[in-house]
Amino acid sequence: MSIVKEFNDYRSKMNDVLLGENNKVLKRFFNLDTNAYQDGALDKPTKELLGLVASMVLRCDDCIRYHLGTCHELGISKEAIYEVFAIANLVGGSICIPHTRRAAEYWEALEAEAQ
Repeated sequence: MSIVKEFNDYRSKMNDVLLGENNKVLKRFFNLDTNAYQDGALDKPTKELLGLVASMVLRCDDCIRYHLGTCHELGISKEAIYEVFAIANLVGGSICIPHTRRAAEYWEALEAEAQ
């Protein structure tokens, strides 16, 4: 199973578990997150790139994968993704390097699945 399919299947399954408990705070948080990334003064691709750089600096591999997947769906170029990688490492320091490696691996998997 590919790392992309494995991640997406697990994320979907566990989101169903979390939201299935009908917890009002969790549902509102998920809704807030969904709405925050919609077009506004900043377009959706810009917001996804901001989410990616923040996720890298915060070192959240699940968030990095999520944002990479969405960036790929939106047609963001590999060059733009690597500029985000550079900014994240500049801001976050060398502690971001392992996350950048895994992010590059995931981006390659997204590209391979698209072919």
